[in-house]
Amino acid sequence: MIKKAVIPAAGYGTRFLPATKALAKEMFPIIDTPTIQYIVEEAIASGIEEILIIVSANKNAIMDHFDRNLELEGILKEKNKTEELNIVTRVSNLANIHYIRQKEQLGLGHAVLCAKAFIGNEPFALLLGDDLYVGNEKPVLRQLIDKYDQYGGSFLGTLEVDLQDTSKYGICKPESVLEPGLSLLSSVVEKPKPEVAPSRSAIGGRYVLSPTIFKYLENQERGAGGEIQLTDAIKRMMTEEKVFSYDVDGKRYDIGSRIGYIEATLDFGLKRDDVRPQVIELLNKKLKELDQK
Repeated sequence: MIKKAVIPAAGYGTRFLPATKALAKEMFPIIDTPTIQYIVEEAIASGIEEILIIVSANKNAIMDHFDRNLELEGILKEKNKTEELNIVTRVSNLANIHYIRQKEQLGLGHAVLCAKAFIGNEPFALLLGDDLYVGNEKPVLRQLIDKYDQYGGSFLGTLEVDLQDTSKYGICKPESVLEPGLSLLSSVVEKPKPEVAPSRSAIGGRYVLSPTIFKYLENQERGAGGEIQLTDAIKRMMTEEKVFSYDVDGKRYDIGSRIGYIEATLDFGLKRDDVRPQVIELLNKKLKELDQK
């Protein structure tokens, strides 16, 4: 059973400067809810009981968000704002959340290595804070956990991308296809050109990993950008244990990009009954304005 999850949230978020100089990108709101809260909720809905968030020195806002704010709760009680009080108390009771600081920004592999003591000798889930998913029938992480329960090993959550986009992702190299969308892997190729891409299954920010990964991360040489790359350690682990890819069923938003963040804000707004009519009205108004130019 997968009961623990790790969420790395220590990066600088340089693509969103200057906003990320003072505010963690994981705290950027989708309408009125921080991105990282949606990711925590996905983990909880997938059966996760313990969550470790990897933070850095300037990410106190994340810890404050999931903590209780007794002063705010008192003010809301005083003003009889029951709905708002329920919202803030619910956030602080979402899950058993722990934190550890990544003192140096040495890459995703190093961030995962920081979780070794928390994970111990258990398989665990890894959810990247830049990737927000909306699963179609069940949460994306739950889909991976179900496959892990069936096959064991480690799983890379993947999405099928257009061939011309393979140069933007880590692309999985299948050894054999076990069922539609599920493959046993022989390797992973970083950002291959379309003509040499081994598949169209791109790694998309959701993993179920064996604790064996820590053995390889501990002595992993630094790779691209002078960082410890998780993908490099996973490739080495393939010589010892089975690693699978699974094309998940859901919509992915790249919150680390400006357009991905805008798309998520629009889509989430269109799904909410309380703001959907105003969002549609605003979009129609903006389209008319563009037509008139």
